[in-house]
Parts: sequence; C-alpha cells; structure tokens
Amino acid sequence: MTEVHNAPHRLDPAGGCPHAANARFLAEGAVTRVVLPDDVEGAIVLGHQELKEFLSHPDVAKNARHFTALENGEIPDGWPLRTFATVQSMTTADGADHRRLRSLVSRAFTARRVEALRPRVEELAARLLDDLERAAAQSEDGTADLRRNFAMPLPMGVICELLGVDAEQGEQLHALSNRVVSTSLKPADVVAANQELLQVLAQVAAARAADPGDDLTSALIAAREEDGDRLSEPELIGTLMLMVIAGHETTLNLITNAVRALSGHPEQLDAVRSGTADWGDVVEETMRWDSPVSYFPFRYPTRDLTLDGTVIPAGTPVLAGYSGAGRDPRTHGADADVFDVTRTQVRHLSFGHGAHFCIGAPLARMEASLALEALFTRFPQLTVAVDETEIPRRGSFVGNSVPVLPVRLTAAP
Repeated sequence: MTEVHNAPHRLDPAGGCPHAANARFLAEGAVTRVVLPDDVEGAIVLGHQELKEFLSHPDVAKNARHFTALENGEIPDGWPLRTFATVQSMTTADGADHRRLRSLVSRAFTARRVEALRPRVEELAARLLDDLERAAAQSEDGTADLRRNFAMPLPMGVICELLGVDAEQGEQLHALSNRVVSTSLKPADVVAANQELLQVLAQVAAARAADPGDDLTSALIAAREEDGDRLSEPELIGTLMLMVIAGHETTLNLITNAVRALSGHPEQLDAVRSGTADWGDVVEETMRWDSPVSYFPFRYPTRDLTLDGTVIPAGTPVLAGYSGAGRDPRTHGADADVFDVTRTQVRHLSFGHGAHFCIGAPLARMEASLALEALFTRFPQLTVAVDETEIPRRGSFVGNSVPVLPVRLTAAP
C-alpha cells in the first residue's frame, strides 16, 4: 500500500462540467490527489463504495482542527474554500457537538413538518410559473431564464419562510451565498462576501430576537437564551449560513439539472408521462447522474487512511466527489453515463451518508418533485432554448450546474 501515487490534478477554480474529468480520475483509481486554489494539496474520493466508506469512517473528522495546513497557519484569510472549513455549524462539528447542533435544527425537518409545507410549495410553484410565463411573453425571443424565474425562488422562498426571512433579504442572501460558494473569486472578494453575509445573517437574528415567530431562527435563539451552553453566537450565525446555502443552492441545482436532463432526453419525459416512472424517479436519477454538488469540502483523516489501496495522509483536506460517485461504473454498471429514470435500485450518495446525511433531504426531494411536475404539467412542450454546449457553467467546482437556463415554454414556430 502506497500513498496516492498519480500526479495531482489541479482543479480549475472556474469549475466547469465535472464528468469528463471524473471519468479520467476514476480510470486511475477511486481516490485522486488534487491541487486546490493557492496550491493547497488535497484529495477527492470519487468511487461510490470508497466514498460511502469514507463518509462514515470513524477516523475521518469534519472539525478543521484536523486540517493540518490550516492549523499550521498556511491557509490565507482570502482562501475561497476557507468558509467551508471554518464556519461553526453542524457541518464542521464531530461527535457530541454535531449531535447537539443537529438536534436543534432537526425539528424543522421532521416528516410531519415537511409534509405540512407541501401546500405552500404548490402555491409558490404556481405563482412562479405565472412569473415564468410572463417573462417569456415579455422577451424578444419568447424565452425565459428558468433558473432565475423558477428554480431559484422556489427553494429560496421555502427556506426563507422556515428561517423567518423576508423576500428582500432572501434575494440578498441568494446573491451573497452564490459568491461564498464560488471558488473563482479574488481573495479580497472572498473576504468581503463572507463579511457581508455574516452581517445580513446577524440582522436576521436580531430581527427575530426582537420579534420572535414560528420559525427556525426564533427557535434557535430561544434555545440559546434558555441554555447558553447549547448554542453560541458563532454557531447560531453559522447554522443560519448553512441553512441558507444548503437549503436552496442544492435544490436550485437539482431542479435546473433535471430540466436540462429531461429536455435532452425527451424519451425519459415520455416515460414519466406514460407512468413507467414518476417524478420521484426523475429526482433520484438526476441526483445520481448529474449531482447538484460536484466536490464537497471538507473531511480530514485523523490518521493515514487507506482507500482502494492508496493512502490519504492524516490532515489532508478531502472533497467528497459526489458527481464522480454517481457515475462510477463499478457500482452503477456499464451504462452509468446513461440518464435513465426507469433505472431500478438507483443508488447515490448526493445527500451524503452516515452521521452527516443531509438533514434537508426530504424537503429537497419534495420541492424538486413538485416543481418538476408543476412545470411540465403547465408547459408540456417546454425545452431548453439553446444547445447544452452554449450554456456557461458556474464559477465553482463545488456546485454543479449552470448560472442561467433559457427555456422555451411552447414549441418553436
């Protein structure tokens, strides 16, 4: 057994479609060495089985005190991935701290609470489809940006309602979260985006403290006031940041990627309409085939860890390669690259695995299923208006999607 032996791959901060690179990585092994921005050495676990093992391994931590380069003072303040490591929330906590923070948030994502949101999601989706149709009617070419007019405001509206955030702040939080998850910003822009996002979230917390409501922010503040040991101020703000970013960015990408996939594979849309598959199948296959997250930061081996015959040194920042694991042919078969909503036993890790499995997965699944059904019921002839190769990619190797998605709601004349 040796350390990861292939030459490291330098990840492009501008992101791009990950699938061609993932195929090359997987051909070399389930683990690949990478060079992150500012020449920080890291690794990605891309094999499905290896990633599943890694995500629940007892010798893998989330707390950045195990990040050797960070602890040694080698990571600058303006490093574009620093927030992923240092934000104080359940996503960077281990053991009892993780269980404490997760328990405070879990009440907002119970099966009963998620199901109670269904009428609100349906109502919001219907209103946004009106907006989408209006935008297309007002454009010169009859197209509209589905991402801006539908895929973004739907999950953003839901998470804002859960957190007790008004619509105007929601727009601001979306813009800031986009900058925070970018991996291509200059250091000064990274620092500015993080500071501004923290300021806005502090304003949200102050507003809810002054006027509590039936929302998660008010509940977190109440828990903090009742027992100061349960939630510190940085943990409160960090938890709000996590909820805002994870609560809408991934679902936004999921809806966008599903529409792109169905538009490019009309026979799969026919399978849903004929009853051979359902909208839940579309969601699960999209999560596998085009995961909303390419490479998610970070986990750290607390000792030298062997996966697939290679060693990841202790303290290495490791990315979870969800987009690669979703197309690993060793798990998904020779047709792993094929988008097939009728696929039996769809398995993916795009919501994570183990103790840190995404707490919002039931809500994301419900939102995306309802959104897709409402969209294609209202506009059965909807197609993406340009060739896939003409659509730009997001400036991040963390999120996996496109920044705009022009669609045509009716058949072209």
